[in-house]
Amino acid sequence: FMTGISLSILVGQIGRFTGLKIESDGLLRPIIELTAKVSLIHWPSVVLGSAMLFLLLAHTRMRKLLPVPGPVLVVVLSVVLSVMFDFAGHGIRVVGDIPGKLPSLALPWPLGVSLDTLIVDALAVWLVSFSSGIVTARAFGAQGHYRVDASRELTGFAAANVASGLFGGFPVTSSDSRTAINLSVGGKTQLAGLASAAALVAILLYLNPLLRLLPAPALGAILAAAAIGLMDFNGLAKLWNVSRNEFVFAIIGLIGPLVFGVLTGIVIAVGATLAYLLYQGMRPRLAMMGRAKGRPGFYKLHRVKGSAPVPGLAICLVEDSLLFFSTDHVKEQIESAAEKLPPETRWFVLDASSIPRVDVTAAMALIEIAQDLARRGLKLGIAELHSEPLAVLTAAGVVDVIGKKMVFASLDDMLLAFNGQ
Repeated sequence: FMTGISLSILVGQIGRFTGLKIESDGLLRPIIELTAKVSLIHWPSVVLGSAMLFLLLAHTRMRKLLPVPGPVLVVVLSVVLSVMFDFAGHGIRVVGDIPGKLPSLALPWPLGVSLDTLIVDALAVWLVSFSSGIVTARAFGAQGHYRVDASRELTGFAAANVASGLFGGFPVTSSDSRTAINLSVGGKTQLAGLASAAALVAILLYLNPLLRLLPAPALGAILAAAAIGLMDFNGLAKLWNVSRNEFVFAIIGLIGPLVFGVLTGIVIAVGATLAYLLYQGMRPRLAMMGRAKGRPGFYKLHRVKGSAPVPGLAICLVEDSLLFFSTDHVKEQIESAAEKLPPETRWFVLDASSIPRVDVTAAMALIEIAQDLARRGLKLGIAELHSEPLAVLTAAGVVDVIGKKMVFASLDDMLLAFNGQ
């Protein structure tokens, strides 16, 4: 996701570097638009932006020789060059006029907007800003090894938005590009934000005439350098070697924000992950269990060499929750296993130690399974149920159907009961 955001930031600087007005979003559309407008590119802007980007990338290798933060160096140098060579007069876009006074405190109330419309729109702004903000916070937090508390983030966003609203500002959320720049200059604590705010006030009040001459290509270079520093293609290569499935989701997380925007990209990445988890949950793994000579406990027959089923007893381990979307698969697997059992088998016991949750649909399915097994001359038993699934099965009547004596606290207790019958 961070690599996708970085590429998105990088593509977003095309307009600043070329002096063009790029109206398309995503990855390919801005590039296609650029090729259509190639004859309109302002090459002095390209040269200036490229030079500043080269300076920033070179500065990362020479920090010890030049301890001034790279973005500060670029801003000062580009403003000085803008004053000396009149960049604006030569067609290079500059920042332009900036408000020269601080905002005043007021209690705004939107006129001509109904209360219900205001509430719905406010909730939409909150949902979008917090969703994108918390993902950005966690992404940067993972990179910097910081713990991110969603509740504290929400409180911080709320306070910032109240303060912004009282001074007539825009809705506030986290910014990928600004956070990237903050990290690139070594900002790691809240003090960086306070210093930035103080510097902004000083610039607004005292350096406005100089700041308006800051060339846009220099700003683009700062953002591009920060984005390049956040790309982690080595991490993608490692994912490819470790897990191809997770590599696919990493690519989805990369492409989503790049092609569809940050919020839609988040929805796509989360949706794809949930779909995969749902698919995995629909097909829980089942394994037949038995004993190994000279060893205590029970073992998977296909995993442990020398293990064998207990004569007359079938033990089936279900390795996931039993929920409405997985019951059909579990029923089919149990029926298939029951068909292969030797005729002398009397009990079919589910090892529920790996079943953390059971819902009502699954409970009804277990009743059907018990009835199907009974027609085959098999008793259904359940061992090692956790307290929550046990409560659901008791309330749904499963325990009454199979009998309380067929519900066991452990497989050892079950084996004692089986041998003692």
